[in-house]
Amino acid sequence: MRRAAAAAVTGLVAAGLLTWAPAGPAAAATTTGCEPGNVQWAEQTPPALDLLQAELAWTVTRGGGVLVAVVDSGVDASNAHLTDALTGGLDLVGDGLGANGYADLHGHGTAVAGTIAAREVATSKVVGLAPEARLLSVRVFAADDEKTREAGFGPSAARLAEGIRAAADAGAQVIAVAMSSPDEDPALADAVAYADARGSLVVASAGNAAGDAGVRYPAAAPAALGVTAVDAAGRGTSATTHGPHVRVAAPGQQVLTSAVGAGDCLYAQQEPRTSFATGYAAGAAALVAAAHPDETPAQWAYRLEATAVRPDPDHRDDVVGWGVVQPYEAIVLVPDASIRGPVDPATGRTPAPVRPAVAAPQVRPSQDPWAPARDMGAFVAVLALGAAGVLGAVVALRTRRQDPTTAPDEDTEPAGR
Repeated sequence: MRRAAAAAVTGLVAAGLLTWAPAGPAAAATTTGCEPGNVQWAEQTPPALDLLQAELAWTVTRGGGVLVAVVDSGVDASNAHLTDALTGGLDLVGDGLGANGYADLHGHGTAVAGTIAAREVATSKVVGLAPEARLLSVRVFAADDEKTREAGFGPSAARLAEGIRAAADAGAQVIAVAMSSPDEDPALADAVAYADARGSLVVASAGNAAGDAGVRYPAAAPAALGVTAVDAAGRGTSATTHGPHVRVAAPGQQVLTSAVGAGDCLYAQQEPRTSFATGYAAGAAALVAAAHPDETPAQWAYRLEATAVRPDPDHRDDVVGWGVVQPYEAIVLVPDASIRGPVDPATGRTPAPVRPAVAAPQVRPSQDPWAPARDMGAFVAVLALGAAGVLGAVVALRTRRQDPTTAPDEDTEPAGR
């Protein structure tokens, strides 16, 4: 495993009570500096890019020619990182506030979009993993508070399924779904199958641990690539949901990415979140798709699985799946009979294990005693920089010399849960 991507950071991350909904900037505005109108820019490259072989992968491709759909809360087109990345969108919410999917009241979609394809801007070192991929915003929920749900604009499985289908119809090669539900809704499975048949790889969150264990959807759909999060050192943790639906992992802690009306934001300081891991895995998929445009979604997924860094080359486990994705290795892989691990979809070949299965890796216990009881809803507080004393090694934000802060970080869940 490569070295840890960042130094330790002290901070408080609060998450919501429901696993379908990320907390937006509005919820954090009264307690953090990461809020609309308070523009701050990061002076450090996102730490996750180190674990993800970004510089190596970019010697081959930066994702040009690939369309990635962000099926989420919308994307803020005014963010400098995303203005030129967006190539249109859809609003399926119908609240009159998100024309073309270019409004994000919640902040979740904007943050996920940045991990995928944030463009470089002169004032910031934040950049996405596939910085030349195009983004399609598919807005499927407005927010996750009770009032919004009662109005019919909160997360729902039906609207999420509709969003996946719409993204496939729009020609997206990769569809990022940073949302999950414990309920097996046939509409979600059908939507994933529909997308796969049209050449789209659905990259979906495996879920954050919030008191619920077990399989999550649509990540568990056969054609979906279920993604869990690892911490800044590349380790699985008890902050995420484990299970047979986990196929790969990606970094989800200490994430620097785009924020609604606020330039850059530092998310998930305390615990990794699968929303950001899903974004990075989608970015990795975009790089692979750009390098191998004639392959199928199943072959793109296979490349990511076969080359992922894992403790046991021959077997997957329920903690990190086949391991942490390595996009450069996935791009240059030459599939043949020597490849250990997953089944090659092109040949149907099942590799013979070189050795018996070993025990699954131990996971790092959650550092936040309240993490199992809450997910990514409303954020509560962020520890002040002066008290932390160590954040300078990780990121410095400029503009009015204000401290970096955390913002919404989620894995959303449909209404009725």
